[in-house]
Amino acid sequence: MMSQAAVKPQIRFEDWLAGERASRDERSEYVAGEVFAMSGGTAEHNAILTNVSGQLWTQMKGRPCWIYASGMKLHIQHADAGKYPDLMALCGEQQFHDARRDLLLNPSLIGEVLSDSTEGYDRGEKFALYRHIPSLQEYLLVSQHRPLVELYTRGSDGRWVLTAFEDLADQVVLESIGCTLALDEIYDKIVFEQM
Repeated sequence: MMSQAAVKPQIRFEDWLAGERASRDERSEYVAGEVFAMSGGTAEHNAILTNVSGQLWTQMKGRPCWIYASGMKLHIQHADAGKYPDLMALCGEQQFHDARRDLLLNPSLIGEVLSDSTEGYDRGEKFALYRHIPSLQEYLLVSQHRPLVELYTRGSDGRWVLTAFEDLADQVVLESIGCTLALDEIYDKIVFEQM
């Protein structure tokens, strides 16, 4: 008798989206028919995200630029995926999935605050999905455990180049949105454990 591999139930993107729009408390992400539950972040995660968002918001005032922190959904059309990045930003016209305007299509910057449970995914599979977004020019990874910000920048040849920042005096230039992040402000009020 032949054994059959377990078949995972598949869900369509539009069905996942309808469920997300109806849910008030729980969030999930979608990749090619599979749904994955999301967990909440730590106090440090939220403080870092607020610090980054605050710097960007201040620099974007009066400009046709937009920043979204954690609540905005992202549709990666070419990868059949729906995600909730920690942070997305762009300057210029916003493109949305539909008239609800809750599912962005064209960020030029995506940022993730790394956690122990998601760091490998954020660096690997998730970044591989994000690279399918034609508008994406920069991918920002921020450590919670030590001063470390990594910026991946898409070159004109399509290759991604990594620049790492580890000194609290460093400035991270985000060319895609015309902003600069100061590491000492990213890590304001964050206390690192002694190694």
